[in-house]
Amino acid sequence: MRIGAVFVSALFGLAAACGNAMAAEGHLADAVNRTVLRVCATPANLPYSDEKGEGFENKIAQLMADDMKRQSVEYTWFPQSMGFVRKTLAEKRCDVMMGTVQADELTLNTNHYYRTTYALIVKKGSGLEDVKSVFDPKLKGKTVGVQAGAPAADHVAKAGLMATARSYRFIVDTRYENPPQEMANDVRKGEIDAGVLWGPLAGWYAKHGGEELVVIPLLEQHPGTEKLEYRITMGVRSGETAWKHEINDFIARRQGDIDKILLDYGVPLIDEDNKLITEPRYAKSTN
Repeated sequence: MRIGAVFVSALFGLAAACGNAMAAEGHLADAVNRTVLRVCATPANLPYSDEKGEGFENKIAQLMADDMKRQSVEYTWFPQSMGFVRKTLAEKRCDVMMGTVQADELTLNTNHYYRTTYALIVKKGSGLEDVKSVFDPKLKGKTVGVQAGAPAADHVAKAGLMATARSYRFIVDTRYENPPQEMANDVRKGEIDAGVLWGPLAGWYAKHGGEELVVIPLLEQHPGTEKLEYRITMGVRSGETAWKHEINDFIARRQGDIDKILLDYGVPLIDEDNKLITEPRYAKSTN
């Protein structure tokens, strides 16, 4: 979905066609602009990014620019679609992609700066607020919204909920379509009983668009199903290891500030033991 700036929305939609182009680049240190921070991003893609700078990736990019003493943040905007990497990062129009997936073969990944999971959204007073998994018997016979093709759809199918599920589009041009908002609105209207969304989207749309919904991170592990939790990194061009290390240093220095931004946007943060992180992880003082 940038699973961002392109996750989640870029999370699963990065273009496979750019692999060869990136592999052929060679040494790219001189391609990185040291005066401004040049970011590849998707417009109209809240909660990640938009042209008004209202997304959490916008805020993290500004934090990064300030920390690295860059004069400003400059964006190369490209819709969430096939060709995103090829038309932005690979063409050297920008130097970093926010919100990529660790182990993504299309980019050189930094260390992850957050880890999150899919979540369930339900109405307050629905009787479903204590559900912890799509395999919970309380969801039997209920109408559950799910984005077709998302990893969570595998869980919904194996839980036997597809017969009554409602499908929403997964990879779209976010300038014109907003399936997560539609799903959240349908929960509010009672047209579906629950919705399964990528965590950052669940946290955002549960609070925007009307009555606030309950967000339930899906933390339980179920054998035989796809994982629902992912480490989210930034991506740079292949070969730019010095630039990658510079970003890694920023992440280590400012992890607490990054956490605060994400928590303010309702992103369900989880640690390596799949436990919720509820407070920013500021480094402890050695004094």
